[in-house]
Amino acid sequence: MNWKRALLIIILIPVLYVAGVIIHGTIYDFQPEMETPVTVVREGTAKVIEDSVLSFTIWNLGYAGLGEESDFFYEKGSLLSAGSMVRPPRDISEKNWSGIQQLIQNTQTDFWLFQEVDYASKRSYFVNQLEGISSLFPEQYGSFASNYQVARVPVPILEPWKVYGEVKSGLGTFTRFQPTAANRLQLPGNYSWPTRIFMLDRCAAIHRFPHANGKEVVVINIHNSAYDDGSLKAQQMDFLKELFVEEYEKGNYVIAGGDWNQCPPFFQFDAFMPGGGGDYTQQNIDSEMLPNNWQWIYDPSVPTNRKVSEAFQKGRTFVTLIDFFLISPNVKVNRARGINQEFKFSDHQPVWMEIELL
Repeated sequence: MNWKRALLIIILIPVLYVAGVIIHGTIYDFQPEMETPVTVVREGTAKVIEDSVLSFTIWNLGYAGLGEESDFFYEKGSLLSAGSMVRPPRDISEKNWSGIQQLIQNTQTDFWLFQEVDYASKRSYFVNQLEGISSLFPEQYGSFASNYQVARVPVPILEPWKVYGEVKSGLGTFTRFQPTAANRLQLPGNYSWPTRIFMLDRCAAIHRFPHANGKEVVVINIHNSAYDDGSLKAQQMDFLKELFVEEYEKGNYVIAGGDWNQCPPFFQFDAFMPGGGGDYTQQNIDSEMLPNNWQWIYDPSVPTNRKVSEAFQKGRTFVTLIDFFLISPNVKVNRARGINQEFKFSDHQPVWMEIELL
């Protein structure tokens, strides 16, 4: 074998590897319908909501892989080589998962809206987090809406032994109340091929709960796009606006919450660290998206998200607020507070609120 043939083989191996992954990913690409029933993990015990005061908690769990010790290679745009952490060591992942479960057990709330819950992912060592959460609520309804289902994410491309690998993840919703209907709604917009076959298929999980007064309490679990130029978020927000308004015009109570991957209207993205964002910016939801009698609910004193380009260092790592609630005009907020853990177990922090149905 001469040196030219050897060089050709060296060049062809990574090319064929990437081509094979793309072909495999395209064949098995997760392409959900626009509306499908959620996967029910467990049935609830309460058939009708009789209370007018209810509490809600949102939390992006970061698949128990993005606690305080973690950075994340994708945040730096390093798709060829890792250069930083692809997934945490197993003991750190277990520490995060234990801390997540402990906070869940110690938080009194009527509804949990989780994002980035893994059930069979290499990045979280194939721990079924969905079942783990459900086991904490043996008498509560639980559902799952998949938004990330990829057989093999092939990055970092030049280090296949560190590959991100299989991901199965999505939105988890838990409550003691039994919904009359619960569906996964595919959000519009996507990346171009082949990028889209390795990215999240963004969705919202909508649950309808009957109230004793004859109305419905419509609870919507949200996780909008990240790492886009804003065009995907714009399409998704237009879709969600129509959904919110339609439900309210039916006379229903609308409560939406989760990781919006953008700041609330008028909230300064660098409010916690003025000028500390460097090249990073975060867009705001359009203040004219909905009438003024709709309310965006958050705790302005507690950041909910940190940048993962480095391990967390308080006062140095940039933090912002992208996790919050939206409530319709027939709902009043009583209290709202961020739960500050200094990003010990996730790159997001929970937000709790108490509302009153009017």
